[in-house]
Amino acid sequence: MSKTALKKELSKLSKEQLIEHILDLYDKNTSVKEFYKFYINLTDEKKLAEKYKKLIRKEFNVENPMRSTEKFSVAKRAISDFKNLQPSPEYLADVMLYLPESACELTSLFGDFSEQFYNATFNNYKAALVFLKKNNLLDHFKARAEQCVKWSEYCGYGFADDMRDIFYEYYH
Repeated sequence: MSKTALKKELSKLSKEQLIEHILDLYDKNTSVKEFYKFYINLTDEKKLAEKYKKLIRKEFNVENPMRSTEKFSVAKRAISDFKNLQPSPEYLADVMLYLPESACELTSLFGDFSEQFYNATFNNYKAALVFLKKNNLLDHFKARAEQCVKWSEYCGYGFADDMRDIFYEYYH
């Protein structure tokens, strides 16, 4: 159903019926509940960012690498879910950069990973840098972006060179 068709159908409902529909969605769907809690400012943006960073950290578990799953899809979904809540650019940048940070830290501590792992890390790092530049946040996150480059220093598949090159492209 298109947004136009949905709007047409919803416009036929009374205010009370709309409220009931929203409350029903709120009860049955955790993402809707989280959205409204955030939208009405019942959830602190910083706490919410930390929640999504924990989901990412679970995938790149530096503290216990045997429990690390390295599933970029799960980590990217966390970023996407957080983005859908429409947080401030600062907090979204924080969560976006956390994925490549965690992946780079993991590989620096526990050795080489696959080329696919490095490509996914690089792509997420680049996406974070693009977002930082677009939102004039490069200076605010420079130390963290640079730490990713340092962690990648001894990695294979040309990963370190790629990370260094993209860093200097944005921080020249």
